[in-house]
Amino acid sequence: MLVSNDASACITTYSLGSCVGVTLYDPVVKVGGLLHAMLPDSSINAERAESRPNMFVDSGLPAMFRAVYALGAIRHRIVVKLVGGAEFLDDKKIFNIGRRNVDAAVAMLDRNGIKLSACVTGGHESRTLHLHLADGRVKLDLPGRKELEL
Repeated sequence: MLVSNDASACITTYSLGSCVGVTLYDPVVKVGGLLHAMLPDSSINAERAESRPNMFVDSGLPAMFRAVYALGAIRHRIVVKLVGGAEFLDDKKIFNIGRRNVDAAVAMLDRNGIKLSACVTGGHESRTLHLHLADGRVKLDLPGRKELEL
């Protein structure tokens, strides 16, 4: 997870496969953040959750909201976008990590009355995600395809 109030910054994360990327952006104060979460639920490994809470959707997402609030973001202005949750190396869909990551993020946002303004999830391909803090543009790179702006 990374948050910033540097309007010249572009926050990027690579290789979003079954992981989810969540961007937050407040257009008034130009504060944003990006979370790259690997797993939906921190209860599977309390020790890891303690040392790396942003590895999990259920602990990383609240931490990112707190961090952007600390930089001046206001809840009702925040634009939220969700990307990732692909299915890899799980042809029999035993683990469904990608789907579970997406479901965990959507459920947490819903419980808190926060609406997604864009959601590009599922599939079988890795993605690179960019958040431009100057204007809140979110761009998505997909292998072999034209860059997509959300």
